[in-house]
Amino acid sequence: MATLRIILTPSSTPRAIWGKVVRNYLRAFDAIPFWTYLTNSLLLVTLTTLGSCFSASFVAYAFARLHWPGRSVAFLLLLATMMLPPQVTMIPGFLIWRGLHWYNTLNPLWVPSFFGTAFFIFLMTQHMRTIPKELEEAARLDGLSAVQSWYYILLPNVKPTLAAIAILSFMNAWNEFLQPLIYLRDQSKFPLALGLYGLKVDQLNPLTPDWTLILAGDVLMTLPVILVFFLFQRYFVQGMTMTGMKG
Repeated sequence: MATLRIILTPSSTPRAIWGKVVRNYLRAFDAIPFWTYLTNSLLLVTLTTLGSCFSASFVAYAFARLHWPGRSVAFLLLLATMMLPPQVTMIPGFLIWRGLHWYNTLNPLWVPSFFGTAFFIFLMTQHMRTIPKELEEAARLDGLSAVQSWYYILLPNVKPTLAAIAILSFMNAWNEFLQPLIYLRDQSKFPLALGLYGLKVDQLNPLTPDWTLILAGDVLMTLPVILVFFLFQRYFVQGMTMTGMKG
């Protein structure tokens, strides 16, 4: 005669909470190709940040340190573009990228950063105008060209502003949802912001979504932004202060 004995041992409250938390995050990893989306996001963030820092510093050098006809008018036109809402340029931009056969590629999401952003150029221009011109004049006497002066003299002195631009660019690229939604249709190319939307769309019953699963994915999406901001908060505040953008 066999006897089957089942013993149920209740878990402590912290252990039960921890088990539910781990289960929800493991489900988020399994519900979508998380690592593919993360790789795409990291690639876009890296390229966008590099492009924003390069274009902002390079264009701002022309506005702040070089003298050429129409500089003030061009700078005013640049600032005027900040008043245009992105919805105005959305359709023309889509037609341009489609004409270049870049639809359903990652190129429209990072290439524009290398052409400059008006707000970032404005921040960098304000900082470069505070740097003494004697440094650049001494470099010219030593035989440096304009590009060499920009690289060896100006860039080392605008590191706080570069850090602020890098943080803002990172946050914008990481959280971008609309542009990938417009330009991408291949799921393997989705960034994490768009890919996590699949946690709600792919539910069997969209009217009653699994909010624990969705919120677990949102936390995974938010953690890198919080971490980057608190790690580099000092550089962000210093950069904004040196450009005159005080809160």
